[in-house]
Amino acid sequence: MLETAQDIREMTKGPCKHKETWWWNEDVAEAVRKKKIMYGKWKKENTEEARMEYKRSRQKANRVISSAKEKKQKECANDFNDSGCQNEIFRMANQMVKEKQDITLLNCIKGASGKSDCR
Repeated sequence: MLETAQDIREMTKGPCKHKETWWWNEDVAEAVRKKKIMYGKWKKENTEEARMEYKRSRQKANRVISSAKEKKQKECANDFNDSGCQNEIFRMANQMVKEKQDITLLNCIKGASGKSDCR
């Protein structure tokens, strides 16, 4: 059934999994990298001290992410009147809407019996 469907129409693997985040910057990347390192250290050593270090790095990463989002939102608000930046703003708004949507089944093929097979 899949071979027949592929002969008629090619299948894709779905949407791109590597989405660009509108607020990501170098500071956020560094904070998240440190958080991941501390998590690995905590799981490897399994001590209370390592857990507290991970907890502190996680809190710091959340603060850095919040400040990066706020900074980017202020930049966008200042650039809203610029026609070149309006496309960027609408692209970011669409991405925010997509992030909040529920995941639905995308690949449905109707079989010979007439029933849909969704994966």
